Amino acid sequence: MTEQPDEHYFTADPSVPFTRERIEVEVWDERLRLDTGSGVFARGRLDVGTAVLFRETDPPSGVERLLDLGCGYGVIGLALARRLPAAHVTAVDVNERALLLARENAAGLGVADRYEALLPGEVALDATYDEIWSNPPIRIGKAALHELLLTWLPRLAPGGRAVLVVGRNLGADSLQRWLGEQGWPTERIASAKGFRVLEVRRG
Repeated sequence: MTEQPDEHYFTADPSVPFTRERIEVEVWDERLRLDTGSGVFARGRLDVGTAVLFRETDPPSGVERLLDLGCGYGVIGLALARRLPAAHVTAVDVNERALLLARENAAGLGVADRYEALLPGEVALDATYDEIWSNPPIRIGKAALHELLLTWLPRLAPGGRAVLVVGRNLGADSLQRWLGEQGWPTERIASAKGFRVLEVRRG
């Protein structure tokens, strides 16, 4: 079956029939078995950008509240939950099918008590996070992406950081500059396979 068009990923209820596909991925030296699905980003695979994010970073330590922004079927947030047994992870997406898969995967990995997958409007308005990890949905367009980041980055606790992976040809370098101009100091911490890994700091 061919990959679905991008717009399916960014709708609450994708129009394509729902079929699941199991994958195994190795993340930070741990093997995870996850269900992906049609109408959800990166069905049947770990996308290249997320793979670069994992390969070029070490898992965080000493943090308790994490956000996976644009979670898809959940791989980033679930990997964080597995590596940080004392942490609580919130995963956010607009695609309800993705959220269903993320919740099912959390149950399968034994982290459902510390992992919640929510629509943006379901997140408590006063929720803050020590770290945000994301392969952000660049293809929603520059204006929507900027609005997304300026909505969620202010939820970082003082001294917190966001770790983002963005394709170079999808505007990673201009995004880095723009974030700095908005008062969010941003450093490129890795570059591989056409992707940049950016670290955004809150002062």
